[in-house]
Amino acid sequence: MTQLATAPAARVERPVPARAPRRRQHSAYLFIAPVGLGLGLLYLYPAVSTFVLSFTEWGPFGGHTFTGFTNYLTVFRFETFWTALGNTLLYMVIGLLTLPVAIFFAVLLNRDGLRGVTVYRTLFFIPFVTLPVASGMVWRWLYNGDFGLINQFLSVFGIPGTYWVSNPATALFAIGVVQVWSQVGYYLVIFIAGLKAIPKEYTEAAEIDGASAFRRFWHITLPLLSPSIFFCTVINVIATLQIFDLVYVMSASPTVNPAFASSQSIVQLFYEKAFVESDKGTATALAFLLMLLIAALTFVQFRLQRRWVNYV
Repeated sequence: MTQLATAPAARVERPVPARAPRRRQHSAYLFIAPVGLGLGLLYLYPAVSTFVLSFTEWGPFGGHTFTGFTNYLTVFRFETFWTALGNTLLYMVIGLLTLPVAIFFAVLLNRDGLRGVTVYRTLFFIPFVTLPVASGMVWRWLYNGDFGLINQFLSVFGIPGTYWVSNPATALFAIGVVQVWSQVGYYLVIFIAGLKAIPKEYTEAAEIDGASAFRRFWHITLPLLSPSIFFCTVINVIATLQIFDLVYVMSASPTVNPAFASSQSIVQLFYEKAFVESDKGTATALAFLLMLLIAALTFVQFRLQRRWVNYV
C-alpha cells in the first residue's frame, strides 16, 4: 500500500504595509524644505502679518496699537479708494485685451513656411524684458503734448494732439496702451507653443471637408488653445491688479499732473499711504483688501474654467 505524498501547505505571507523607510522620508522632507521655507517666509508670513497689522495703528516712531476695524472703515470712506479701485479694474480689462492681440500675432507667426519667426518673436519679447521704468519714461516722452512724436505724427494729418498722460480723459487709456504693448510678447510665446501642440490632423480634416480658415480657427484652434488662454487669463488678471511701475513713472505726482487721480491704481494708493503719509495701518488694510480681490477673482476663474476650457 503506497502512501500519497501530500504537498506542504503554502505559506501565507501577510502584505507588508507600503511605508517608506524613515531615511527616505527624511530625504523627501529635505528636498521640499527649500520650497516650503521660501513659500512660508516670502508668501505665507507676509500675508498673515499684513492681516494682523491691518487691525492696528502705527506710531510715528514705531510700535502699534490694536484698533479693530477702524482702518477698514477708513478705507471704505475714502473717495480716493473707490476711484483707485475703479481705475485698477479698468487696467485689468485693458490688460485682458493683450490676449486676443497675442493670439492674433501667434496665429500669423505659426503659419507654415514663414521665415524669420525667431526674429519676430524676439522683437515682440523685447518690451517684456525691458524694465517698466525705462519703458514708462520713453512712452512718457512719446506722449508729451508739446514735442512728443505721437502728436507730431498726428499733426501731419491735421489731427490735434493732447497731453495724453495729463488729460484726465486719456491718461488711464494711454498707460493701458503701454501695458498691452509691454506684455504682448510674453503671451505670444505661450500661445505659439500652444498652437504647435495642436495636432495638424484636425485642421487638415476640416479643410478637406470645406471649412473656411475662420471656421477652422473658431471651432478647432481656439477650443484646443483654451488651456493656454485660461493660464494666461489668470496670470494677466493677477499682474494687472498689481500694476504700479508704469503708473508711478508716467503719472508723476498729484502736485504736477492734474490727471493723477484718474489714473491712480490701488498699489499706487498703497504706496502713498505707506511711504508718503506714513499711514501704515491704512496701507496694510489696502494691501489685504487687494489680496482678497485677487483671490476672489482667481477663484471665480477656476470655477468658470469647467465651462469653456477643453483639455484633450
